[in-house]
Amino acid sequence: MTPDDRKYTKSHEWIKVEDDIAVVGITDHAQEALGDITFVELPSAGESVEAGTECAVIESVKAASDILAPVAGEVSEANTTLDDSPEMINESVYEDGWIFKLRNFDEAEVEALLDADQYEASLEKDD
Repeated sequence: MTPDDRKYTKSHEWIKVEDDIAVVGITDHAQEALGDITFVELPSAGESVEAGTECAVIESVKAASDILAPVAGEVSEANTTLDDSPEMINESVYEDGWIFKLRNFDEAEVEALLDADQYEASLEKDD
């Protein structure tokens, strides 16, 4: 089930705003497609990212996949737990498996992203 407390991109990232911080991860659909995740290249704190640009890389037994920033902002924190436990994304994709957090982002950019129903509909079109 796709949680409805966050927004989604067509490239399978999610973003959840908590006060003035936006938490970013990949969707369950993405982690299933990737399979067992073996490595995550995280962005650095303080790094500025632009919406739709590569800011992290996930490697799995099947493939490597770029993670795109869902909105522009500044990386405030990366989930360094993933350095030693990249499988956390497979195990807890919407909670402990977050990838990075952003600050100084535009709420309007977040609102323009897909809601859970729109994301689910986009997946059905891809099938």
